[in-house]
Amino acid sequence: MMAVFAMVSGMVFLASPVRAAESTPVVTSHTTATLVSAVDAVGQEESQAEGGTLRVGLRLQLKPGWHTYWQNPGDAGEAPHVHVMVSGSRSGGTDTVAWPVPERIPEGGLMAYAYQGDVLLPVRVPLQGRGAGAVQVTARADWLVCADVCVPEKGVFSLALPAVASDVVPDAAEAALFRRADAAMPQPSPFEARLGPDGLLTLHGAGLSPDTVRQAWFLPQEGGVIAQNAPQPLSVQTGQLALTLKPDSYAHPPFWQKPLAGVVVLVDAAGSRSALQVTAVPVSGASPAVPVVAATGNRERPVWSSLLSAFLGGVILNLMPCVFPVLAMKILSFVHMGGAGWRTRWRSAAFYTLGIMGCFALLGALMMALRYGGSSVGWGFQFQSSAFVVGVGWLLFVMALNLLGVFQITGGRLAGRAGQMAAGHGPASDLLAGLLAVIVATPCTAPFMGVAIAVALGGPIWSGLLIFLSMGLGLAAPYGVLALVPGLAQRLPRPGGWMERLKQLLAFPLLASCVWLLWVAVLQRGGDAVLLMAGGAVLLGLGSWLYGLAQQRAMLGQAPRFVLGCRLLALLCLLVCLAGLGRSVVMDDESGSPVAATGKTGAAIQGQGGPTIEPFSAERLAALRAAGQPVFVDMTASWCVTCMVNEHVALDVPSVRQAFRQHGVTILRGDWTRRDERITAFLRAHDRDGVPLYLYYPSGGAEQVLPQILTPGLVLDVLSPAGKRGKEE
Repeated sequence: MMAVFAMVSGMVFLASPVRAAESTPVVTSHTTATLVSAVDAVGQEESQAEGGTLRVGLRLQLKPGWHTYWQNPGDAGEAPHVHVMVSGSRSGGTDTVAWPVPERIPEGGLMAYAYQGDVLLPVRVPLQGRGAGAVQVTARADWLVCADVCVPEKGVFSLALPAVASDVVPDAAEAALFRRADAAMPQPSPFEARLGPDGLLTLHGAGLSPDTVRQAWFLPQEGGVIAQNAPQPLSVQTGQLALTLKPDSYAHPPFWQKPLAGVVVLVDAAGSRSALQVTAVPVSGASPAVPVVAATGNRERPVWSSLLSAFLGGVILNLMPCVFPVLAMKILSFVHMGGAGWRTRWRSAAFYTLGIMGCFALLGALMMALRYGGSSVGWGFQFQSSAFVVGVGWLLFVMALNLLGVFQITGGRLAGRAGQMAAGHGPASDLLAGLLAVIVATPCTAPFMGVAIAVALGGPIWSGLLIFLSMGLGLAAPYGVLALVPGLAQRLPRPGGWMERLKQLLAFPLLASCVWLLWVAVLQRGGDAVLLMAGGAVLLGLGSWLYGLAQQRAMLGQAPRFVLGCRLLALLCLLVCLAGLGRSVVMDDESGSPVAATGKTGAAIQGQGGPTIEPFSAERLAALRAAGQPVFVDMTASWCVTCMVNEHVALDVPSVRQAFRQHGVTILRGDWTRRDERITAFLRAHDRDGVPLYLYYPSGGAEQVLPQILTPGLVLDVLSPAGKRGKEE
């Protein structure tokens, strides 16, 4: 009787139009996701037999322009994660996904391995031991979809597959999806694969020839092994194919010391593709001589050239507006050294240089560590944190109070040196001035520095550190020359009573810098930044006054308890400020991106007697160029003083605004005040890791890169037809 019931149930199921092989979809603005099965039902014998399996898959139907990622997402991104349970027991996961061959999608200076359109990620799950009844399949998945931005998505899916007595299980309509996915899977390679220490990946075997292989590329199964965006020059001989791979500079151990797994995609003369799963075996010694054609566009620069560019950039950085307040402070040291001996001058220059180069080394190591961990960072990236901006503002405010005489920077118990330290002279003061010079210099990118930083972040660690140290040496060089050349030091004014007034006067550039940093913080965090930064400044001012009062009483040997109380209250003020700063860091992390800037950067301005200004996007740039309209790209940030100076003296002036309007130029302004991966990628595509960056695209003409220091005449010359003809000639 039960057998008859099962047979009737199976016949009813086969005749039923209900499709149970696809779950209820999870629909977002970018994706329609479902869990699908290759069959509409499960055979009873198959579910009980050893080795019985069920094929299900995560189906992602992506909107045009969006993509998701392969098991190795490339230089950025994240692979989808799938966790499957059958009848309450976990049966499969991301490690059992069969991955179709992805497409290579360049993203700025990065390479992504991704899927577009309609993609199925199959998972095979075991069925034995599930009993003879219906099968309930549940899956949890999360995936990342990207276009101009990346959006994490997730879903929970459920499928109920009935059991049938028949051994023949009908295919579902979705079975075609699995057949298409199987056709896109890499096949086992019939060729022997080898990997030489020079980065040459070779395939050996019959069937390889220049007639059968016209193009080829390698997709590593794991990231962080090769430079994935580097060209892979191809050479083919009869019976042998060779691809030159560039190792990732951070790979450890070197990729040629262990087998290299991945997919080699071959394209024949007709354009047909085939994908082979290979595991290249390392071989000792140099690879066989193969005439490899050098790839175009490979921008290798000798280390000495990058070191020279970094040094010159550091020297010119002394002229940037960001560094002016610190240089003003060092004037006091110059004056003090007017009558000092050579040893004193040498020591001052050494500690100032040590502070600068030490800070450059730490900053360079931090940036390369973040790059090694997959983060996209650039020069001045720390100013994208409102907490860092507030902290630097407080530091400059406290130093201004010191110059105004509210308290003194002393050597602790070495009170006899208090006067020397207060005047800005001595090892501790020189070291601190060097550190501060680097901190306030990072919002600016001097000429020659952009390419040097890009090379530093993209090359080996040792060369990167040398480049950052070379920049520090360039920043410290002018002071070293002035301090060590006797003739120059002797021409400096002699110390006198005017020095105290000059020291107090130099506090006001620091206070002006605090106002600028407050403006930056407001753009990043809104009105809350005013309360945090201004309230913290009041507390720090109170603490500095209490500390200075304690210093005065201590130097006179009066009221030790009063001195201790003042110092404790000053410490309490400092701790409260640090607690508020720590909370600000947490808020930055929780919010992900601060509030939108309200300044000119990123705003669209039309009909105000000036040019049209729009927010930058690669798509808008491409659309304007395709329409034949001239475009001026302005990559800027509110924390970049050089950018702001250029805007006020060269871009936002009547003559230049009128020229933009007359020539019909659209300005695309990229606001890098907050971290923006699209702008970061665009900067790197132009060998820059910082702002400003100015580009002009004339109607129907080639891209023109402008200098980082602008003048109205330079911009007008670029915009005018005569200027363009001159450049072409």
